[in-house]
Amino acid sequence: MVLTRRHPLHGIRLALVLTTVCCVGGCGTLGPASVQRDRTEYGDVLASTWKEQTLLNIVKLRYGDAPVYLDVSSVISSSALESQVSLGSSWFSGFPSDGDSQTVLATGRYTDRPTISYTPLSGERFSRYLLCPLSPGAVFSLIQAGYPVDRVLQLTTRAINGVYNRSTSPTRIRSADPRFYQLLDTLRRIQRSEALGMRISPRGDDDNSLMIISRGVPASVAKDSHAVREILQLKPDASELTLTFGMVPRSDTEVAVLTRSMSEIFAEIAATIEAPPEHVAQGRANPMPALPEATSPWDQPLVRIRSSTERPADAYATVRYRDHWFWIDDRDMRSKSEFLFILVLFSLAETGVAPQAPVITVPAN
Repeated sequence: MVLTRRHPLHGIRLALVLTTVCCVGGCGTLGPASVQRDRTEYGDVLASTWKEQTLLNIVKLRYGDAPVYLDVSSVISSSALESQVSLGSSWFSGFPSDGDSQTVLATGRYTDRPTISYTPLSGERFSRYLLCPLSPGAVFSLIQAGYPVDRVLQLTTRAINGVYNRSTSPTRIRSADPRFYQLLDTLRRIQRSEALGMRISPRGDDDNSLMIISRGVPASVAKDSHAVREILQLKPDASELTLTFGMVPRSDTEVAVLTRSMSEIFAEIAATIEAPPEHVAQGRANPMPALPEATSPWDQPLVRIRSSTERPADAYATVRYRDHWFWIDDRDMRSKSEFLFILVLFSLAETGVAPQAPVITVPAN
């Protein structure tokens, strides 16, 4: 009887080939594909939680609770994909033989270790963000950048040259001066015409220089410009004005803007939340103040926040608090645009140097 056996070197050669393949492609990071995935998904989550945190803190003010803010200071995503293939073979030199045997084993592992750092808003940064009034220069820079002047001034100012805005805050509740809404409408018409421009430049201390630039002004715009100067009691032919923070101007060439802080803006919005009646009756939430009579479309709530026991199906932003859902309707464009503008203002309120993020050591796998 003649027996034929495979040479043992055949199994060794095969093992070497597979081992080489494993060494080349066995362990590697996800590479560019992870950037395409992570950047979009992390960005969506950060934007969504930013809206929810702001909405929740506004609701808390209605209930007399302290707002808490956590900034995401850094996001470090570390991921890796590992694979391994093992090959084993054995043969027998004796006779009779049970035959050759081979073993193949493949393993894989995916690792994702995101490192997210949170920075609580407190101390000096809390004061800058929430308690300090917005800079008049920053407010007018937004207008210069193209934001609607009427919406900006209605949300951010208490008064301009002694002409007062409406307030729904329990501590400052009052109707708007008769000429404040006229001022908003007139300024909006001037902005849309693009016949009058302005330039803002630092002047020293907290004051800024406000330059009014004319470009072949038609009669209707000239009339509106004259009306604005009359309402604010400005010098009729002054083209350079001083922009400053204050209640009343020091001269007829000064625009004194009494701006709100972010906490004041939040209090204005919190006062008009549609809180559950049972919470108000039980004393858990502040009752809605006796608001001044609404005489203009401008008297509508800045942001309409609704409440319900069931989670809304179509919401722009929603949070759960005290066994109720508080939300902004996704079909309410006025409330959505105002809320988005509040988020922009919240970023603008940071006037100092941002604190350094904590130093984090991440393994390089």
